[in-house]
Amino acid sequence: MHLIDSKQKPNGFLAVLAALAAFVGWGLLPIYWKALITVNPFEILCHRVIWSLVFIAGILTLRRGWSEVFSPLKSPRDLLILAGSSLMIGGNWLLYIWAVNSGHVLETSLGYFINPLVNVLLGFIFFRERLRPLQTAAIGLAALGVVNSVIAHGELPWISLALAVSFGLYGLLRKIASVESLPGLFLETMVLGPFALGYILWLQAHGTSALFHQGFTVDLLLIGAGVVTASPLIGFAFGARRLQLTTLGLLQYFSPSIAFLLGVFVYREPFTPSHLLTFALIWAGLIVYTTESVLTMRHQRRLAGSRHPA
Repeated sequence: MHLIDSKQKPNGFLAVLAALAAFVGWGLLPIYWKALITVNPFEILCHRVIWSLVFIAGILTLRRGWSEVFSPLKSPRDLLILAGSSLMIGGNWLLYIWAVNSGHVLETSLGYFINPLVNVLLGFIFFRERLRPLQTAAIGLAALGVVNSVIAHGELPWISLALAVSFGLYGLLRKIASVESLPGLFLETMVLGPFALGYILWLQAHGTSALFHQGFTVDLLLIGAGVVTASPLIGFAFGARRLQLTTLGLLQYFSPSIAFLLGVFVYREPFTPSHLLTFALIWAGLIVYTTESVLTMRHQRRLAGSRHPA
């Protein structure tokens, strides 16, 4: 989820509601994927790609937004970037679905808590963005959380790290591609679409597809995967264009927080004192990061106000 820094615009309340609905929707996704636990994760991914493509095509038709889709097709650079971002988001979706349905909801939550700090690190690596002291401290706290997990459990929290890094790289690629969110997602799913459709048709031909073979509820959930994929993105895009960076940055924590609560209290995944310490270190890093972001933005506003007196 890459954030857009813009001034507050009219309809601020609606923008907050739209962004909040998007993050709550993302947070509740484990419930949706758990309802499809009898379906192979790769097949779920393929249906998610195909039905997202269909749903987004309908939205673009209603909005008359096809010109936004075709413009990046003229740029080989943008096409190459979108091909890369499609692989990143496809891999991220597959890992997320598999993790949720394999009893790792808490690890997915940890991954998306880490993600904002990964974004800061990627900005430093790829854009030479200077790390401020508090940002360095925030990344250090997150790193301590990872180290604690390694010491306590004897292995890297690879699911969390893979989700955070893949989504961070996806955001980085989308940042440098000159294409809006919805047209970009359509093009990304279009890249993955032929492979996804081919796999679904192969399953149908061999009588092993979940669609039309596991009941009407499963059919509806597979087809609805497009709606639950694209709808939060539409709400996020609406809110991102109208909200300040700090507001959006705070709202984004709703998603992993909901997943965390689901993992602990609904799905009863193991949550030991060592897990608590790992999460506490990550949360401490996020508090430092968020505080630093708010203070920096306020400082920049004061500077801007002194340069342009009313």
